[in-house]
Amino acid sequence: MTHGARLSNSFRGEWELYVVTDLMSLEWPEHSFGRTGPVPTVQERADALAQLGYVLADGAEWKWQELRTGAMDRVELLASVDVEPKDGAA
Repeated sequence: MTHGARLSNSFRGEWELYVVTDLMSLEWPEHSFGRTGPVPTVQERADALAQLGYVLADGAEWKWQELRTGAMDRVELLASVDVEPKDGAA
């Protein structure tokens, strides 16, 4: 079963990664990188996912979006990728 992982700098500007395991809960597995910059590397993201018990799904690639609330506001970034539990665990 695949889930969506999200990397965001929207909460206090610090980078955090979380895995959306279901739409009924807001208590998802999450990892904070504890910094506002630089953007976590692909390897840092893979390591964080592994700590949470997930790996990238076959053929999955990170996709980026810019989120704006106004013309003069700080741009928030959101990256997403499909993941699956490590070792096929449910």
